[in-house]
Amino acid sequence: MLHAPFARLVLCASAILLACSAARAAADVAGSKDHPVLGRFAGAAISDYRQKSFDAASLPVARVDDAGKPGKLLALEGKTTHLNYRIAGAKTAMEAAKNYEQALTKGGFKLLFTCANADCGGDFSQFVHLSGQVAPKGFGDSYFGLPQRGLLAQRSSPQGDVYVFLHMMESGRDNLSIYQQVVEVQPMQTDQIQVLDAAALQKGLQAEGRIAVYGVFFDTGKADVKPESKPSLDEMGKLLKNAPALKVYIVGHTDNQGQLAQNLDLSQRRAEAVAKALAAQYGVAANRLAAKGVASLAPVASNEGDAGRAKNRRVELVVQ
Repeated sequence: MLHAPFARLVLCASAILLACSAARAAADVAGSKDHPVLGRFAGAAISDYRQKSFDAASLPVARVDDAGKPGKLLALEGKTTHLNYRIAGAKTAMEAAKNYEQALTKGGFKLLFTCANADCGGDFSQFVHLSGQVAPKGFGDSYFGLPQRGLLAQRSSPQGDVYVFLHMMESGRDNLSIYQQVVEVQPMQTDQIQVLDAAALQKGLQAEGRIAVYGVFFDTGKADVKPESKPSLDEMGKLLKNAPALKVYIVGHTDNQGQLAQNLDLSQRRAEAVAKALAAQYGVAANRLAAKGVASLAPVASNEGDAGRAKNRRVELVVQ
């Protein structure tokens, strides 16, 4: 039995069938654990688990009829925790949803969105589990055309808002699968990027023919260069001004989150945006700059963790 202060909302404290059970249908996957803000439905076991210290989240707040155009989404940033629970036995998505709704409400959460079966929209399951925008690609279970429930809840606090998204699906084999995402909204830790000056950029190009630039920033899924990129752009501009014969490729790199085709397009557009900024703001001749996007095809670290993915998201200057 789990024990915790009421303010932390442990679902197993709910009076209705959310009491945690020592006897579980299967062992939890190694390294996993319930999120402190939200316990588990009785008899559930964790089959998949992933946590990121800081990531973007896009959560549906309305039915989804077209996974390619999901419509109304809630865009969040913060610590994200993904869990997939499996329950063997005659439990239904409706039973799980009603219990979660009751426990969340008692714990100070406000329900922002709920849906049942066809009211979730024809592509709700596909968007949640296959798009890569909600559940990570390849994460947990995905069933289609079977009973389902969706739920999004929010709790506000001075330390930061907490959002809980749940998708409950029946497999048709007396199994219930519950996907859970918890987003703890928090500001990103800043001042982690060292801006290389023009001399350091030149040294890297002379030594290896390429240099990674980490101080160029974009919003998630977008290709507009953010204003805070100016220090890095300034140094790239100085480099190219001081070496007028130098021609470079501006190469955009992403991590492996999302579809490869989308990331190839995104990295190309980002590289083009950087080249355009260098030409427009620093007077660099366009014929000295060639933009290329390679998505996640040239990683410099593993994409399994946040730190590795951060290293892989970069712009590189490569000597032509």
